[in-house]
Amino acid sequence: MDNTLKDKYDSIIFDLDGTLWDSTDTITAAWQAALDQAPYMSHEVMTRDRVRSITGMTYDAIFEKLFPFLSTEQRAEVQKLCSISELDILHKQGGTLYPKLEETLTYLGKKYKLYIVSNCQSGYIELFLDLNNMHPHFLAHQCYGTKGNPKADNIRDIVNDHQLKAPVYVGDTMGDYTSTTKAGVPFIFASYGFGVVENGQVATINNFEELQQIL
Repeated sequence: MDNTLKDKYDSIIFDLDGTLWDSTDTITAAWQAALDQAPYMSHEVMTRDRVRSITGMTYDAIFEKLFPFLSTEQRAEVQKLCSISELDILHKQGGTLYPKLEETLTYLGKKYKLYIVSNCQSGYIELFLDLNNMHPHFLAHQCYGTKGNPKADNIRDIVNDHQLKAPVYVGDTMGDYTSTTKAGVPFIFASYGFGVVENGQVATINNFEELQQIL
């Protein structure tokens, strides 16, 4: 394992879905329940593959991609229904934490400042932190739902607001990589997640625990 990244950074910014946990099954069920409430969506079936296909996209863009045939008003209604159902069901069922997450965050937290930046809706990161007692590990977080800004801007906000000198971002999709590049932050690819990044990353991890070895 490459140890050249040790002592190179002062902080780590994490993506959430596909990096820290997998909530695909819960969100699939939540969105299906939401679609069932809209008569004009009775023919739609939500699947794991459909949910995974939009992972990492901004919340608004998700529904434009999934339901391009809807009117603007209908899409807004479906998005609202899914948003409410998502947080409601996640409160009850949560997601699946990746193996050794707690131990690895504890290890990293002794040396680095830890943050989360995700393209999720407002309340989603807070729910993750609440359900899993993760608040002590992270100094701050930012998401698309807060200001409606793209991930690159939210990464910059975390870097600037907390005066980070040498941050690195850990994520699992090409969208994550593109955003970090725009923000001028190095990228570590979590290959166990939902996406594929062929090149450009400073490192690739096959499981979350490997961060202890490279950082």
